[in-house]
Amino acid sequence: MATIIHPIIYPMTPGFAAEVGDVDLSRPLAEAEFSAIQEAFWEFAVLVFPGQQLTQQQHVAFAKRFGEIETDTAQGRKVSQGRIGKNFADVSNLDHQGKIWGKDSRQRMFQLCNQLWHTDSSFKRRPALASLLYARSIPPLGGHTQFADQRAGYDALPEEMKARLTGLVAEHSIFHSRKRVGFTDFNEEDYQRLPPVPQVMVRTIPQSGRKSLYLASHAGRVFGLPDDEGLALIDQLTEHTTQRQFVYTHRWRVDDLVMWDNRCTMHRGTQFDDLRWERDMQRATIRDVANSCEQEGIPAP
Repeated sequence: MATIIHPIIYPMTPGFAAEVGDVDLSRPLAEAEFSAIQEAFWEFAVLVFPGQQLTQQQHVAFAKRFGEIETDTAQGRKVSQGRIGKNFADVSNLDHQGKIWGKDSRQRMFQLCNQLWHTDSSFKRRPALASLLYARSIPPLGGHTQFADQRAGYDALPEEMKARLTGLVAEHSIFHSRKRVGFTDFNEEDYQRLPPVPQVMVRTIPQSGRKSLYLASHAGRVFGLPDDEGLALIDQLTEHTTQRQFVYTHRWRVDDLVMWDNRCTMHRGTQFDDLRWERDMQRATIRDVANSCEQEGIPAP
C-alpha cells in the first residue's frame, strides 16, 4: 500500500490565509488528505496551492469535493464562449479568440468592477460558498488579488455596532456594483435574469461557529434604513474591514491555485496594464447551500 503524504499547512498569519504544500491536486486525493485541506480551509478561509499543473477536468474534480459548481455567468451575453468550459468563470483579459481584449470591449468594462471589494455571487439568491482561481499566465507587474478577513473585521467592531447589525439585511445586485464604476450596458433580459436579492449583513460560519460580516460592492442598500443611511453604513463597514491588518495580498505565480471562502472574505483585483500583458485566469465557483437569510433564520424582506 502506498504511503499517503499529508498536506503541510503554512499559515501566512495566525488565523488568515495559508499555503498548502506536499499535495498534488492533479490526482484524486485520499480522504485523509482532503480532510486536512478542508479543515485548513474552514480555519484560514484562503488557501494557496503553488505549483499545480492542472487540466480543466482536474480543476473541476477538486472543486466538486466542496460542493455544486455554478454554471451560470453574471455577464449573460457571454463574450468568451468557447474559450473555457461552462464550469468556469473567465476572469482573464482575453476575448473568445484568446487575444487581449480591446480598450472599449464590453467584457473589459464589465470586469473593471472586480477592482472593487466584493464577494462572489452575493448578487444571486443562492450565493457562492467558495471560489477556486487558477493562474495559467500572469502579467510581470500588478494583477495581484487582495483578500479581507470579514471574521476578524466583525470581531474588531465595537459592541454597539455589533448590536446595531443584528438582524439587518442588505440588498445585493450586480447592477449596484457596476453602477459604482459607471457601467450600465444591460438590457431588460439582464435585469429579469438577475433581480436584486436579500443577504444578511452578519452571518455565522457553520464549520467554525465564528460570526462574520457579509459585505460586497454588490450591496446597495439596507432594508429598513433610508437609502443614503444604508449605503453609508455599508461603505463604513467595508472601509473598516479592509484595513491593512485584515488584508492578505496574493502575488500570483503561474500554476498557483488559490481558493477562498466567499462567506467570510472579500477580495479585489489590483491594476495591471491589461492592454499590454496577458492575464489568463479561470475560476470554478461552488454554490452555497442556501440564501444567507435562510441560513440565519431571518425572514427575507
